[in-house]
Amino acid sequence: MAIERLRECVTAFTRLVGAADHEAALVDEGRSILGRLIQHDDWLPDFVALADEASYRQYLLYCDPLERFSIVSFVWGPGQLTPVHDHTVWGLVGVLRGEERARRFERQPDGSLQAAAWETMHPGDIDVVSPSHGDIHQVSNGLKDRPSISIHVYGANIGAVSRHVFDTQTGAAKSFISGYNNAAVPNLWFRA
Repeated sequence: MAIERLRECVTAFTRLVGAADHEAALVDEGRSILGRLIQHDDWLPDFVALADEASYRQYLLYCDPLERFSIVSFVWGPGQLTPVHDHTVWGLVGVLRGEERARRFERQPDGSLQAAAWETMHPGDIDVVSPSHGDIHQVSNGLKDRPSISIHVYGANIGAVSRHVFDTQTGAAKSFISGYNNAAVPNLWFRA
């Protein structure tokens, strides 16, 4: 396993969040960093790539000690789907394996949410989410016969951030904190 690829990504994001002075710079350079990571599929440890029949999984790969960013693998079983939700921080979503479908929602004058068309992402594709780019969306595994995996980088410890799920008809929001599904995290510092 080439864990050094993840270590290089962590190092690059640590430098970036320490130097960038606005979200646009974080997103622009961050897209390049994440793109280098997901162009290879030989580094993700098996224990953070496990699908579950009941629900998608969110595995923490790394959280910055100051919680300025986190890197997470999302593992989608066949046909699994998130509720409509937001993030409240910037985020990058890169597909590593399989196919991911996402659709954004826009708040309407009456408070309801209007869905855009589903967009399909393939390995190597990267999407941006944030309050300034469009933060409310729904995501699913685009494949009905096997898992898909996406790697997410967020501008906070996303598993500890209070976020929202939405009723699309009324726009009503309900708070949630996602947490993580990990029993362990990858050892980035192993060099033997």
